[in-house]
Amino acid sequence: MAFQQIRPQKGSEIVMGQIKMQIESGTYAPGSKLPTVVELAASFQVGRSTIREALSGLKAIGWVDIRHGGGTFVSNPLPADNATLFDQGDSLQEVQEVRRFIEVGCASLAASRRTEANIAELRDILQSMERSLGNEEDSEQADIRFHLEIAKASHNSLMIGMMESLTERLQVSMKASRRLWFFAELASAEKLLQEHRDIVDAIAAGDEALAAGRMSQHIQKVDQVVQRLAKHSSND
Repeated sequence: MAFQQIRPQKGSEIVMGQIKMQIESGTYAPGSKLPTVVELAASFQVGRSTIREALSGLKAIGWVDIRHGGGTFVSNPLPADNATLFDQGDSLQEVQEVRRFIEVGCASLAASRRTEANIAELRDILQSMERSLGNEEDSEQADIRFHLEIAKASHNSLMIGMMESLTERLQVSMKASRRLWFFAELASAEKLLQEHRDIVDAIAAGDEALAAGRMSQHIQKVDQVVQRLAKHSSND
């Protein structure tokens, strides 16, 4: 007889589920402010990092809005009919799969074909990312420019065309994947910026394998947490 493997829940996932239940039950109405991280940590008797991770997860699936310096608020409106980023045929996961194949290939080709102008543009985008730290909307736009520029640096018209044709979906995917990256890594925006720098350094060095590997790792982190949160959402 085969048994299904049981994966222990992380503390942050338990907290995340409890807060989501309280929102669904109306304890916290749409638009209302949640207790502070300190208050939630005391209520759940867990560390503040566990609370921050849980709130980041709720933000990633659309249930709360975290305002820099202003606290955490219940989304208004709430996701329709328990909708999450993973509805509509697991569209985020599908886009991630397409991104993995296209972008890893783009990074590899870019390492062998990039021009000085391509590297200069990528470095300029990295500076824009650095200037945008703390401004989520500007950071997301710079992130999209970054990945499109790597496609351009591949000097493969089909690769560029595929990336450009996916621009609208990429905007949604990258916005979601940035949130999921922070949730998975408990990371700062500075750490995400460093990952982008590392990819550019590998491209600039002309190392195809390293550029492809770093891009693959960059996307794979999000893949893993997409699958985990999709399973978490489907079990609610």
